[in-house]
Amino acid sequence: MTEYRQHQFVVPPDATEIVLARHGASEPARPGELFPTLDGHGDPALAPEGRAQAELICARLRDEQVDAVFVTGLRRTLETAAPLGREMIEVPELREVFLGDWEGGPFRIQVAKGDPLAMRVIAEERWDLIPGAETGESLAARVKTGIDKVVAATGAGKVAVVFVHGGIIGEVCRQATNSRPFAFVHSDNCSITRLVRFADGRWLLRSFNDTSHLDSA
Repeated sequence: MTEYRQHQFVVPPDATEIVLARHGASEPARPGELFPTLDGHGDPALAPEGRAQAELICARLRDEQVDAVFVTGLRRTLETAAPLGREMIEVPELREVFLGDWEGGPFRIQVAKGDPLAMRVIAEERWDLIPGAETGESLAARVKTGIDKVVAATGAGKVAVVFVHGGIIGEVCRQATNSRPFAFVHSDNCSITRLVRFADGRWLLRSFNDTSHLDSA
C-alpha cells in the first residue's frame, strides 16, 4: 500500500529565508534625558541585560545556516550582532519607527505612565498620532525597500539574519500576513521571527517571537 507521510517544511531553492532578530534590551529611558540620535532616530546602547541576551541569541545562530547578516546602523543592532563575529551589511531603511516629538526615550516613558495619547496610539494602531511621527504609509514603503535590499543581497536558497527593532518586525509581519498594523509589534528583546520570501513575492510567516534560547538568561 502506498503511504504518504508528513514531512518538515523545506525552503524552496528559489526562495529566501529571513530571520528577524530583535536587538537586546537597550539602556533605560530617564525623564529629562534623551538618548543620542543617529539621523534623528534615538540611538541608545545595550543595557547589561541586553548584552547578555546578545550572547545567547548569537550562540544559537552560530549553530544555524547564516549566509548574510544585516543591521540597521543603530547601536543596539550592531552590539547585538557583534558576538556573531560576521561581516554586517547596513540597511538604514529598517531603522525603528520614527516617533517625532517622542523620539529618543519619551515614548517609552509615556507608555509606562499610561499617557492618554500613548494609549490612543496603541488602541488606534497609528504611530502618526504622535506629533511629527512617521505615517504608516511611509513606514510600509521604507520597510519594503529595506527587505527587498536584504533579499537581493542574500540571494535565493540562502538565509539572511537581520538584526532589527520591534516596530520593524511588526511591520514586516503585517506585510507578510495582511494583519492589523500593530498585531505583531510585541516581540521580545532578542527574539527570533522566521519568514520565507518566495520568488514571486509571496510571504510565509514560519514563526514569531521565539525566545527559547533565552531560557538560561
